[in-house]
Amino acid sequence: MFIERKKILLPEIQQKMLKSAWSNESVDSVIVQRMSYLSDGLKVNGYLAYPKDTNNKYPCIIFCRGGFGNAGALDDFYAQGILGQLAGWGYVVFATQYRGNAGSKGKDEFGGKDINDILNLIDLADELEFADKNVWGIEGWSRGGMMVYLTLLRTDKFKAAISSGGISTINFSSENKFLKNLLKHYGGNLTEKLCYERSVINFMDNFHKTTPLLILHGTNDKRVPPEQSLQLSLKLLKYNIPHRLVLFENGDHFLRSHKKEVDELRKKWFSKYLKC
Repeated sequence: MFIERKKILLPEIQQKMLKSAWSNESVDSVIVQRMSYLSDGLKVNGYLAYPKDTNNKYPCIIFCRGGFGNAGALDDFYAQGILGQLAGWGYVVFATQYRGNAGSKGKDEFGGKDINDILNLIDLADELEFADKNVWGIEGWSRGGMMVYLTLLRTDKFKAAISSGGISTINFSSENKFLKNLLKHYGGNLTEKLCYERSVINFMDNFHKTTPLLILHGTNDKRVPPEQSLQLSLKLLKYNIPHRLVLFENGDHFLRSHKKEVDELRKKWFSKYLKC
């Protein structure tokens, strides 16, 4: 259940920046709110975004933020841009900061019980008359992509999924700088056993086979190697799981130089499976 909801109000200069970086619709046509909700009895913070016209019902999307701890947490500016864009495409969008982050209670387990913070967003749609609670999509970037994968081990609720630069494997002895910093951040709490459990590549037998997955990755991603998406795609092919893999030449972790193309692919993917 929602504990509280409050509309965010950004200065005009930030609104202009968002319109330039995303679109006019991401600001003018939507409402974005800070919210908190109950997840396993914990107060967890997040965001809600939806079209201003609430006379219609809209499919729902869960957006999974990246980063770990408070690094990568959404703020009002990026919530308006990222979630506002999705809402401007005609969706009700839910996003969690995960337990233990951004003022939320509990402890971020990086793909442990915090997966429940994603799943518990689903019940919030019951409280919104304009949300079509029967149609769900899910999207995540980086760590958020990993959260998408792990969520798809738990439920077949989602009719479409998107992962960009997603982590499919955590190698406990990795020399990758990003993953080494991750292990350092979690100290002794992220053991070799837990790394194995958070690597979806090890559990493809349980991966739900009815959710079409769009995988996006830059070939010059220095944080999460593109090989992770290539290896996942091979596993998906083996298990006959519907997906599309798109690699962007010289694209970085955030696919900044490919934003227009990325946005077009994302928009079409959700439209194809959520608005059919």
